[in-house]
Amino acid sequence: MSSGTLLQRFEAGDIRALARIISFVENQEDGYRELLSRLYRKPRHAVRIGLTGPPGAGKSTLVDSASRKMLKAGNDVCVIAVDPSSPFTGGALLGDRVRFKEETQGGRHFFRSMASRGSSGGLSGATDNVALVLDSFGFDFVLIETVGVGQVELDIVNNCDLVAVVLVPESGDAVQTLKAGLTEIADIFVVNKADRSGADRIVTDLTSMLMLRSGQKTHPTVAKNPNIPVISTDAVHETNLDELVNYFDSLIADRKESGEFDVRRRRQVLRKVSRLLQHRFMTETLQRSSSKAEIDRAVDSILAGKDDPYSTADRLFSETNLAPQSC
Repeated sequence: MSSGTLLQRFEAGDIRALARIISFVENQEDGYRELLSRLYRKPRHAVRIGLTGPPGAGKSTLVDSASRKMLKAGNDVCVIAVDPSSPFTGGALLGDRVRFKEETQGGRHFFRSMASRGSSGGLSGATDNVALVLDSFGFDFVLIETVGVGQVELDIVNNCDLVAVVLVPESGDAVQTLKAGLTEIADIFVVNKADRSGADRIVTDLTSMLMLRSGQKTHPTVAKNPNIPVISTDAVHETNLDELVNYFDSLIADRKESGEFDVRRRRQVLRKVSRLLQHRFMTETLQRSSSKAEIDRAVDSILAGKDDPYSTADRLFSETNLAPQSC
């Protein structure tokens, strides 16, 4: 089937075409950049909500329950679940999981499991591209669930409009949670499995600690929202799930009204362009045989104590077409 026919089916709302295009983009098949370029020019309105936190926090069940609440309200919802990669195949270790086991009244739903493929930030390198595809398809919400690798999940900020950090009573005291850097990315804290002992304590401790830190300098993405809400949930029994979804709606509405939503989107696009420029520069530089030989010689010189990485990088940069040209 031609790419033109596939795109027509995609634009007509064909779920099978959506799945095929996601695979096309995720695997970076020939022409995927041209396809993404076309999608960037289409109207988009989906809100991206990231859910992150330590393994075992119940993120998957929470995403399921929250999705169902959104669907019953008539929203079209999709989920990107980023799984650990198989060290042998590079694919998702847990496979293409299907969690929507019951028919849900309301909007359309879609689930996609992706492999992290070695990405150290909890997300697959193709996550933002796949989110763009889903947005262009017409979904209202894109929920992104990360691998759950802990402190290094900070790159979720660069893919989402809202980030929920999911904890459990066994996560440890609030001070350690704050030290882990999670307040740098959190727009809302969710203490899941609230039926367990210690849930009330961690909610109280987190709330108190966040109030004490509200006047301190925070990450730019949360600087306008220093009073981060904390809500307890029990995803299995859907306790406080309506409240959680309402929090999502109100926080997004507040950000759009204040202009912070657009500021964050602009920062994400700027980072995307910068990353593409860096990748192209590195790729083109390293592909030149002369550059490879020069780098090998430079490494030997550095190891011998005759040169240093900074001078070497400056010299290699000055030899590229990007360096300022003398008159």
